[in-house]
Amino acid sequence: MKAIYYEAFGGQVIINQVNDPEPLDHGVVLKVTATGICRSDWHGWMGHDPDIILPHVPGHELAGVIVAVGKHVKKYSIGERVTVPFVGGCGDCEYCYQGDHQVCPNQFQPGFTHWGSFAEYVGIHFADTNLVRLPQSIDDETAACLGCRFATSYRALVDQANIKLGKTIAVFGCGGVGLSAIMIAKAYGLQVIAVDIESSKLSYAKHHGADICINRATSENIIEEILALTSGGVEYTIDAIGIQDVIAQAIKILKRRGKHIQVGLLNPQESLTPVAMDRIISYELEIKGSHGMQALRYNEMLDLIVQGKLQPQKLITSRLTLSEGVNALKGMGDFAVNGVQVINSF
Repeated sequence: MKAIYYEAFGGQVIINQVNDPEPLDHGVVLKVTATGICRSDWHGWMGHDPDIILPHVPGHELAGVIVAVGKHVKKYSIGERVTVPFVGGCGDCEYCYQGDHQVCPNQFQPGFTHWGSFAEYVGIHFADTNLVRLPQSIDDETAACLGCRFATSYRALVDQANIKLGKTIAVFGCGGVGLSAIMIAKAYGLQVIAVDIESSKLSYAKHHGADICINRATSENIIEEILALTSGGVEYTIDAIGIQDVIAQAIKILKRRGKHIQVGLLNPQESLTPVAMDRIISYELEIKGSHGMQALRYNEMLDLIVQGKLQPQKLITSRLTLSEGVNALKGMGDFAVNGVQVINSF
């Protein structure tokens, strides 16, 4: 099969002919029909993910059709249209038994722990635990937006932050995760403050529901500015980009008993981030990480998409061929793309 392929971190990325995957006993093989290009794929290529073993095929947001099934798979059959979370549980550990597949210590991640979806075919492990059937009304490109950015934002806001109608959230970073968070927050009736350093991204965020847009690059004091605009702070913040200064600012604009959700990945040298612990204690703030969304939570999100209350397809700005995906992957490091890029031609 054809695949996007690299043999060195930060090195050459090419289209290569590689062996077709074979299903494990508990797995399936999908013919990939669409796959999103995410900044996490760029982090992987740069060597920021310790799970990647070279050589490697990236790609973790996908939709596809089952073309082969392992002998122990009971719930799925050849010909079904499916998607999959970017973090899959093994289905057989203490965390999976309690429904927390997204933190499974034996997790399967296409495009990270194993070869991914920037290819004609991809193998998916632990299929009965991790596959999600797609409604007919959700097309492949829309489904390919869900596996990382949209589903991650959904769980971060709905499950981790437990957002409430009428409250205010500040979203730092208006890439795919941030835009998804803006769309979801508006659907749940929140006021949204979008923060970025690019005016074009802020314009795009405004188009997709942000009530207030603030440019960090030009703001004289972003903390004071947001505190003034909100009469003392916001109930929720989310860092969708992964920058030390952003995390510090996000914590300092929270109201008492506010919640900060960390989604953005930091570069390894910045992972030990100083935080205002005195503020966290005195304000009784909650700081939570959010790592994908388990397959068992997808139906609620899919129902909202089918009803038109969430429209992730509106975030798609580019539809690419597999060959065009090479440069798109390498370009994710410069934050230049507005919206979501999807490969839909292999």
